[in-house]
Amino acid sequence: MSLMIRDVPKDARPRERLLSDGPESLSNQELLAILLRTGTKDESVLQLAQRLLHHFEGLRLLKDATVEEMTSIKGIGAAKAIQILAAIELGRRISRLSYDERYVIRSPEDGAKYLMDDMRFLSQEHFVAIYLNTKNQVIHRKTVFIGSLNASIVHPREVFKEAIKRSAASIICAHNHPSGDPTPSREDIEVTRRLAECGRIIGIELLDHLIIGDQKFISLKEKGYV
Repeated sequence: MSLMIRDVPKDARPRERLLSDGPESLSNQELLAILLRTGTKDESVLQLAQRLLHHFEGLRLLKDATVEEMTSIKGIGAAKAIQILAAIELGRRISRLSYDERYVIRSPEDGAKYLMDDMRFLSQEHFVAIYLNTKNQVIHRKTVFIGSLNASIVHPREVFKEAIKRSAASIICAHNHPSGDPTPSREDIEVTRRLAECGRIIGIELLDHLIIGDQKFISLKEKGYV
């Protein structure tokens, strides 16, 4: 017989606490317990939630966990894993709603804010292009390349093809450094200069190239490379 939330003392039940104190008052463990609903015959749902968090070292790794990784944990079946994945995806989509409402980028800080949460934890380098209209509103965002940045691989053709297709007035490029240190490399600078030159020829300006670290960034425009 698995232990359920109703087996927890009433004043400690996450659902009741959510109703009385609001969702922001709950810990990550308690929110997960609400999604899991039941524990196992050996532990309460709160204990199972805590074990799940401990396994993934908190939300940072849990947010990218697969069904297979979750179901390898005793007490987490496919149904529980799917519920958690669905909740995580809803959270991602909600966090992007403001961006879909034509997010405006007027400064390097605006661009970094737009990308930081999505890019700072990536384990590989992702090269992203943001396409803007004449009002500097985001009309599209595309991951152009995944892997170590190299001028021979990140070809301007792939970046500007989408800009022409979307009738973009300008673009901002960005990529992350998984190390967390946004200091530009020689390749970063070479790619930036190449893209800026192509943008001038085509008539679609490269406004900036941002390097995203962990809660910090560098603007190659501010460094004088654009």
